[in-house]
Amino acid sequence: MNNATAAILALLLVSFFGADWLFNDAEIVTFLGKRLIELTEYLAFWR
Repeated sequence: MNNATAAILALLLVSFFGADWLFNDAEIVTFLGKRLIELTEYLAFWR
């Protein structure tokens, strides 16, 4: 991955989080965070 690709990817991520915070009160990020916590607990169970 070169610097231009990394910069574009970073810009997309920042704009996604910014738009979610602006338009949805960060509901998508909160949902994804909760699902990530559930996934890590599920994987820890099978460890």
